[in-house]
Amino acid sequence: MSTFNPVKMNSKYKYFSLLIGMSVFCSCKKYVDIKTQGNLVPNQTINYRYLLNATSNFETSSNLSDFASDDLNIIDAAQINSLNSLAYGYYVNTYTWQPVIYPVGNASYEQDRNWNFMYSRILYCNTIINELPASNGTEADKAELSAEALVHRADAYLVLVNNYAKPYNAATAATDLGVPLLTAQTVSQKLNRASVKTVYEQIIADLTSAIPALPTTQAYNTLPSKASAYGELARCYLYMNDYTNAARYADLALSLRSTLNDLSAITTITSTNYPKRITDPEILLSKTTLDGTLAYTPTAFRLGDELLSILGTTDQRYTLFTVPASTISATYTGRYFYRERAIGETRNVGPSVPEMILIKAEAFARNGDAANAMLWVNNLRIKRFKSADYVALTASNGADALVKVIEERRREFFGRMLRWWDMRRLKNEVPFQRTYTRNYGASTYTLAPNSDRYVFPIAEYLTNLNPELEKNP
Repeated sequence: MSTFNPVKMNSKYKYFSLLIGMSVFCSCKKYVDIKTQGNLVPNQTINYRYLLNATSNFETSSNLSDFASDDLNIIDAAQINSLNSLAYGYYVNTYTWQPVIYPVGNASYEQDRNWNFMYSRILYCNTIINELPASNGTEADKAELSAEALVHRADAYLVLVNNYAKPYNAATAATDLGVPLLTAQTVSQKLNRASVKTVYEQIIADLTSAIPALPTTQAYNTLPSKASAYGELARCYLYMNDYTNAARYADLALSLRSTLNDLSAITTITSTNYPKRITDPEILLSKTTLDGTLAYTPTAFRLGDELLSILGTTDQRYTLFTVPASTISATYTGRYFYRERAIGETRNVGPSVPEMILIKAEAFARNGDAANAMLWVNNLRIKRFKSADYVALTASNGADALVKVIEERRREFFGRMLRWWDMRRLKNEVPFQRTYTRNYGASTYTLAPNSDRYVFPIAEYLTNLNPELEKNP
């Protein structure tokens, strides 16, 4: 595997380059030592298969969205006191929608690991995409490996643009600041931010060009397949407010994988009776959050009262995936997210069968077809209740159906990133428009529909070193 020439790197880019490149240098050395054992050389295509199989380089996603969303409600003094240490400052700053999440000079967290992990993944992907053509494998093998890297890169950019850029607005996307768009194998290019429109166009181009070479299925959910790419496209178009294309790709994903886990007969979940993430039939592409909560103090997710009211106590997602506060700590109150700790592994935030079902339901609702919207919602819900507790939802019209679809998204995806993304895309729609208020300690914080805080700030350490990396307001 080739490496980058640091001589060509301008000094003002060094820090950013090191953040996204250091793990590549270290991992490549380790990967060569372990995998080649003196028998393989860098131009062999099999090397890139080994690299893609090192899923920790490609699976980690962001966790900031969970902290900012209204899924959480941190009100217990004991938890607040624990979180007020410097080590958890980024958590509190995100939860309270601060204009600076990572202050310069705080050695505990002046680096945004969410940003760094995404660009590290992008660098891995660019290395694979750019180097594969010159390797000595078959064209079919090279095309498949390149396609997998394209899907991973597209997912990273979709996360980045939904964290550090304004929500997609067709009228302003061409001028709204997106994120730096790095597609070449280099660490010396400038870090000017591409527009939101350009970033989304790159995501779509990566995914659509990948599909022909991807396999229909993979042995593990960490490896992209055609269903993965269709699922990513459905998600991408949903957050572009293009519901026709979102539903189209959701259909294509479901045509390849449509199995739902049946929670109706389960009384408790454990690591032995619930599918592992890598083989879970609901997951189209496994992506995990940075630093899973695993329901340990002080970062355990205390669920918001509104969410719990929408969820209800007979829903198996309440029964199986949440616990009373006493399970977490004797000094805590309320109800806590427990899915990770019960199953024994980090939660999936990648595209899934339930997400595709609810994308289709939303498209029907927005088209005024309440009956079909509720049909798809109920296709999911029947697997989420004990038979004695299940009641099919109905809607009087498309607008009513849309509200019910969004509520179902809250039930299905709480604690798994998408609620914050939904808050962003729905903030200007009258049925969902609101000003959020939360108290933390002695202070009150608000998030109005037109707030700049719907966009996470880029770490000041990076913007200080790279003046062309424009700051968010």
